[in-house]
Amino acid sequence: MASFKSTKIPIYPKLGEKVTPDTLYWKNYKAPVQIKEFGAVTSIDFSSLAPHNYAVTASTRIHIYGPFSTEPVKTFTRFKDTAYSGKFRSDGQLLVAGCEDSMVRLFDVSGKVALRVFKGHTKGVHVTDFTSDCYHILTGSDDYTCRLWDIPNSTELTSYKEHTDYIRCGITSKLNRDIFITGSYDHTLRMFDARVEKSVMTMDHSQPVESVLLYPSEGLLVSAGGRYVKVWDLLKGGQPLVSLKNHHKTVTCLSLSSNGQRLLSASLDRHVKIYNTTNYKVVHNFDYAASILSLALAPDDESIVVGMTNGVLSIKHRKSPEEKREMAGKQRMQPVYRIFVKGRNYVPKKDDFLVSKPVKSHLAKYDKQLKKFNISKALDTALEPEITVAVMKELDRRGTLKNALAGRDEQNLSQLLNFLIGNVVDPRFTPVLVTATEMILDIYQAVVGQSSVVDRQLVRLQELVEREVDYQQDLLEVLGMLDTLFAASLPRKEVPCPGSKTVL
Repeated sequence: MASFKSTKIPIYPKLGEKVTPDTLYWKNYKAPVQIKEFGAVTSIDFSSLAPHNYAVTASTRIHIYGPFSTEPVKTFTRFKDTAYSGKFRSDGQLLVAGCEDSMVRLFDVSGKVALRVFKGHTKGVHVTDFTSDCYHILTGSDDYTCRLWDIPNSTELTSYKEHTDYIRCGITSKLNRDIFITGSYDHTLRMFDARVEKSVMTMDHSQPVESVLLYPSEGLLVSAGGRYVKVWDLLKGGQPLVSLKNHHKTVTCLSLSSNGQRLLSASLDRHVKIYNTTNYKVVHNFDYAASILSLALAPDDESIVVGMTNGVLSIKHRKSPEEKREMAGKQRMQPVYRIFVKGRNYVPKKDDFLVSKPVKSHLAKYDKQLKKFNISKALDTALEPEITVAVMKELDRRGTLKNALAGRDEQNLSQLLNFLIGNVVDPRFTPVLVTATEMILDIYQAVVGQSSVVDRQLVRLQELVEREVDYQQDLLEVLGMLDTLFAASLPRKEVPCPGSKTVL
């Protein structure tokens, strides 16, 4: 009796993602290190000085972590309520943070007790930042006011109340100590100059503003709110340049890569999108396990730190060159046992006899069903498109494809029609699936109208095929036009006519 031949699965070209320099760059991170905090992580800020520690604000605490530590190297717990917006000063010596109890606290990074406590707000303070001269602090609160404070004298310098809703984000200029920008839930962004009594520029984001970011040149401003990320030209009076809508839920935070050429946005939809700042197209995407509230990039993009609503802090470190080489070495094929026994350069002798163990071939599930002539079960067992199409091709070769497609109930027929709808227009599978589609229509045309589910799928399949036929006709017309153009562009050849000296 002849042995059973297993079904040959043809190798189709893969339709995978395009590998770009951005893909290689942003995939060059290790597996994330996860740290559980005491509450939702609302703010992450890196120190600008080496070794670039970062402050994590969560619940009633601020933890300072080293670049590769999993335990905090410093903890500030002098908060009576939820802390917000822990930010380093540019020299890395001081840290400022707001609180739900309406007070603003200034800490020495090397100490524990607050150096200064600024009182004046009447509601929770969600925004804090240092000005570029390092002697003043910007704060924004749920009492609709933003204020400037003097650090040496612990006094309030000025207060603005132009927003009509909570102020949840803000940033100071690194080039001018008097300029700062705030974003509010009243949908507006306002630029203030401390030398003037009111705002000098207003922009309408049309959504509650969650985060703002200035480019290093400070000519462009980025705002995030709702599902939108918008870019504004400050040199043209706050003119909108780009509006991006790539997230499915509210965008909560923004960050910029070290070279300023990539913009990162994180959202409650658990995704981090990376944009090219030249054309603002998405070049890469990170997925996380929970909604994201905060995001920060280390200098030189050495680490990506993300804080989530479930209190998990996720840290991804860039691979070092040594780790890259080690990973490449692990991927190489390991030497077989006989190389260890005989040596790598061993050459068999003339009288040597190789004793090999018989290799038992295991049949796949669909081949086992084919061997038992259970053709319907064989077709149902094949789940991947490539395998399903290969099984259909084998059944068609045997002349039993029509029998395998017949005799199905509503659920099995619906499953088969779903597969055809998803793959019949794929050029890799069309030759086989068109035959199967024609057989299904012939077999089940008598029961059309008995099931609303099957009827909808048949109508959808018909529309899909008709649309594909229209596409093919349009493509044939375009191909004919291209052939004409190519023929006209070719140089003419001189062909002598027989019996005449005339040359055409």
